[in-house]
Amino acid sequence: MPSIDIALTTDERDTLERLARARKDRADLAMRAQAILWLAEGASYATLTDRLGWSSRTTATWKHRFLADRVDGLRSRHRGSKPRVLTPTLEARILARTRQAPADGSTHWSTRKLAKALHITHTMVATVWQRARLKPHRLDRYTRSTDPEFEPKAADVIGLYLEPPQHAAIFSLDEKTAIQALDRLDPVLPLSPGRAERHGFEYYRHGTLSLYAALNTQTGEVIGDTAPRHTSEEFVAFLTALVDRQPRRRPIHIILDNLATHKTQKVRTFLADHPHVQLHFTPTYSSWLNQVELWFAKIERDVIARGIFTSVTDLKRKIMRYIRRYNRDAKPFRWSYADPRRRIA
Repeated sequence: MPSIDIALTTDERDTLERLARARKDRADLAMRAQAILWLAEGASYATLTDRLGWSSRTTATWKHRFLADRVDGLRSRHRGSKPRVLTPTLEARILARTRQAPADGSTHWSTRKLAKALHITHTMVATVWQRARLKPHRLDRYTRSTDPEFEPKAADVIGLYLEPPQHAAIFSLDEKTAIQALDRLDPVLPLSPGRAERHGFEYYRHGTLSLYAALNTQTGEVIGDTAPRHTSEEFVAFLTALVDRQPRRRPIHIILDNLATHKTQKVRTFLADHPHVQLHFTPTYSSWLNQVELWFAKIERDVIARGIFTSVTDLKRKIMRYIRRYNRDAKPFRWSYADPRRRIA
């Protein structure tokens, strides 16, 4: 039996059915129209709760509005604020304000903070930032070289990478100093589904050592050795071992940074005794030009950062084992520049 509370005319029923089927109008209006149709067919409040998830109070509210104003009563009384249009002027205003510091003393804007300051929606700010590729929450760091001979030194190093002298060996050499032999005091909780491997906060430090590494830029192989301390004597000893591994009188070019231990009298004496060895220094604050730094980052990730070492001897053993296994499938680094449009002013 149709509900005695709601009686629909033919025009009202047609209008409600059209609204209920509509896909371009508001979804909430379509739901209200369908609810009135079901009530007119005799559906109970409990039935609408099962079908629409409405409470009895919500059902009663829209039923009473329909009875009072008919179909017009189903439309929302609060249509919301007038939509804002993202004009070029507003976009320029957002970009200009983004480059200014917030007045509350914070270092950068968030979408909601800037939207509140400009009285716009945070989605408009997000849209403008995405178009302009702005990410105020990100921070990159850089080091500026003050070396007056930066360009010739950099060209010298890059030239060795790209066009090495014929029959010569090219090595990128550096030291990783004060590597700590850390032993965890608490058991390591292993990797499991949904949970990363976990280390306890407490540790015991057995001591430190330094790692000398020379990367053959043409083959990718690494010659490495450890030392208890980082001194000029240890550096010269490593240079001597490096030269002894090469064919006699083979030209050797070594790329290294400007560390003081690389320029002592002992080093100069070594070079005088080995005239076929030539050192090429990177510009100051430009160790990124030294390819062995890439390999140091790799061994840091693979071995040192998460390693557990029961002694300095254990640390040395694991480092040397990694080098041996790395050299089984060593490959030279190939530099590429992902976005040539980027320039540092």
